[in-house]
Amino acid sequence: MRAKFASFGRQAVAAIAPAAIALASCAVLVAGTPAMAKDTAPAKPTNSPEFSKVAGPFQKQLVDLDGKKAKLSADELKAQAAALLPQLATIEASVKNPLDRIIYGQWQYTVGGMAGDAAVSSKGLQNMLDSGQLPADKALLVTTMLGQTAYTAKDYAGAIKLLAPVMSNAAVQDVVPEMLAESYASSGQPKQGLDALKSAIAARKAANGSIPEDWYNRGKLIAYNAKLSAESVEWGLLLVQAFPSQLNWLGATELVLFNGANFTGQEELDVYRLMDQTGSLKLEPKYTDRKYVAYVQLIDPRRYPGEAVRIAEQGIATGALKAEDTFVKDALAQARPRLATDKASLPGLAKEANAAPSGKVALAAADTYLSYGESAMADQLYTMALAKGGVDADHDRVLTRLGIAQIGEGKYADAKATLAKVSGVRAPIAQAWSIYADQKAAGK
Repeated sequence: MRAKFASFGRQAVAAIAPAAIALASCAVLVAGTPAMAKDTAPAKPTNSPEFSKVAGPFQKQLVDLDGKKAKLSADELKAQAAALLPQLATIEASVKNPLDRIIYGQWQYTVGGMAGDAAVSSKGLQNMLDSGQLPADKALLVTTMLGQTAYTAKDYAGAIKLLAPVMSNAAVQDVVPEMLAESYASSGQPKQGLDALKSAIAARKAANGSIPEDWYNRGKLIAYNAKLSAESVEWGLLLVQAFPSQLNWLGATELVLFNGANFTGQEELDVYRLMDQTGSLKLEPKYTDRKYVAYVQLIDPRRYPGEAVRIAEQGIATGALKAEDTFVKDALAQARPRLATDKASLPGLAKEANAAPSGKVALAAADTYLSYGESAMADQLYTMALAKGGVDADHDRVLTRLGIAQIGEGKYADAKATLAKVSGVRAPIAQAWSIYADQKAAGK
């Protein structure tokens, strides 16, 4: 999955380049010509006598080159700009105050850009930033440009030093938090990278700004590549919480399954049920064919024939399963003959649950009702199982499925309260179902 980041550096350059062009157009000249100096320097700024004395001739040459650059070929412009670099270097010793520095820095940035000298351009950006004369928005821009330069050069420590302090700024360009997160990850600090993304997300939320889906995807992939199980699930759920598409739900539930090292078939079954509820299983067969097979196997057509028939037939209808496949034929051959008898037994199961001294019978009955989508009766029976007791070993399973039943009834607040009580290995499953409850409540 790391290969997905191969072009990230080039994407970062493309994202920041338009702003860089805008910055370069603000050429600052001695004597406060109408440009950034007017906007950014203190009241009545003055250059040092040393700088004013030596900079005048260079200013004239730069103005002349700027005026004729449209008539020059790329090679001619590069050559003439490169010829100015030695003279520009000699001026540096005359930089004595902040106004000198910001002007000198912009000259470096502009001439370095024309000459194709990235090192000189970067020094110019650093001088502009160090001058302390940039307004907040342009200081943010220059900082991110320097950070991008460091990132592209694989100077991850440098990129982190520059970019980490700006993550709480809601105006930061979209690509910057991803760049910082990748710098941390490439430095063997993936958790710090994830924290950086969270900081950027929090800043955007506080400012009521839009948060790119790519930020969540970046966090998910960094966590996955770093083999951070809990964080992989967390970012998968953060993504689907913010962008609840069928594909994102499939990815989130897959991460819950993949990182459920201690899951039994019962835990896995409830994850596949969430895939079904969110519509993820109705995606293209290339995403879902193995999911249907696993789901039908977990159901056990002999135990829950109604759910087995529904899921198998749904798989056939979507093209994920083939009716002539031996596995599918066998599953339906086992489930269909049991269906009528199993449905007819439901009222009897409820009576047995009422009469039983412990909640174990109620739990079994509730599971059967839930498999048929009979949410109200499942709710009653799971509640009875908890009240009668004797189901301590299955306590989190009961709570999870009670929450699922309550979602089926449209009792979303109750479902969230129930699911919040789930602990242990089922906690991520409950969290996923709770996000789904929120989305159902919001009509998504």
